[in-house]
Parts: sequence; C-alpha cells; structure tokens
Amino acid sequence: MTKVEKVDFVINTLEKIYPEVPIPLDHKDPYTLLIAVLLSAQSTDARVNTITPLLFKKADNPYNMIKLSIEEIREIIKPVGLSPMKSKGIYGLSKILIEKYNGKVPKDIEALEELPSVGHKTASVVISQAFGIPAFPVDTHIHRLLYRWNLSNGKNVTQTERDAKRLFPKKRWNKLHLQIIYYGREYSPARGWNLEKDIITKTIGRKSVIKEQLKK
Repeated sequence: MTKVEKVDFVINTLEKIYPEVPIPLDHKDPYTLLIAVLLSAQSTDARVNTITPLLFKKADNPYNMIKLSIEEIREIIKPVGLSPMKSKGIYGLSKILIEKYNGKVPKDIEALEELPSVGHKTASVVISQAFGIPAFPVDTHIHRLLYRWNLSNGKNVTQTERDAKRLFPKKRWNKLHLQIIYYGREYSPARGWNLEKDIITKTIGRKSVIKEQLKK
C-alpha cells in the first residue's frame, strides 16, 4: 500500500466510524474553550468537564475572571492538576485579553501563543475548534497513532504535526484531528491495546509495532 493509499484508508475508515465528531471539551464561546483547553493539559477531558461549570459559574469571561484572585481560581481548578501554574495562566491571559484585545480571544495563532500558559497545541485547538481555521493540533493520541500507522517517525510532536499537515488535505485537518483522537481512545490506546480491534493499525501499521504487540 502506498502512502497515498494509506492516507485514503485512514480518512475513509475514520469517516465511517466517526461521521460526526463533537468537541470533547464543554464550552460556549472561544474564551471558555481557551480556558478548558488550558485546563486539559496533563488531565482528562472528562475531569475538565466536571470542573469548568464550577469555574464558569463564577467567571465565564475575562472581565469576571480577573475579579477572582489567583488563589480563588486555583482552589476551584485543583482537581485537574497543575493548579498553581494554570491559575496564574488563566488570570494572566484574562488580563491581557482585556488590555490588548477588548476582552476577545484573538483568531491569530501567534497572538494566542503569546498568552500565559498557552502553548502551540492549545492555540491550534482554539483556532481550529472555535474559529474553524485549519490547524492540526497533535496530542499524545495523534502522536502515538501516526507513529503506529507509519505515517510519521514519531520523534516529537512538532515533527508529527508537520507530517500530518503534509499528508492530509488541509480541508480535513480540523475534523480529522478529532477523529484520530476518538479513534485512539477507543481502538488504539497506549495501554490495554487490542490489535484485533484496531483495524487501521492492523491494515497499514508499522511492522515492528505490530510484531511487538503480537508478542504480548
């Protein structure tokens, strides 16, 4: 199977399994999505979705957020982990959004990356999911799967993102990155992986990965 055929197989398979892909983090606008994505670092979407209603009840916009102290924010978001850094980031970026962007989340990825605690992946998620601008955020699932599928050498997420953008049509990036995340969680997890259920890896996967899995 050529690389083009592999890419087509991935797209067609994911489209059959996940014709619709809801955004996994609950939000109502770009600001609440930005906060939710920031909170999801080294946490699960499910856990974040239990905490954001508590936070957004008190502050669902930057103006109300800076009325809270960093300590108050930290107390609410403790269960998602890394709360000292995240609470400072939430307060700091909210202040900058008011001072620099009239309280609005910018649609520009470079501007987003300049905000406290906002890295490239978080910025990519926001521009793709909040504004529909093509991006290919690479999380651990996408990084793992593109390596397993022999579509990237898996050295780092930057390389994986570059490979993904090169291989997949731009018009599909926003939906596809969500489809791969859902597929990774359901069929190709890091632990408890059953190759028989993982039709994509079984069909196009890296031979060394398949061989190693069959030994287990």
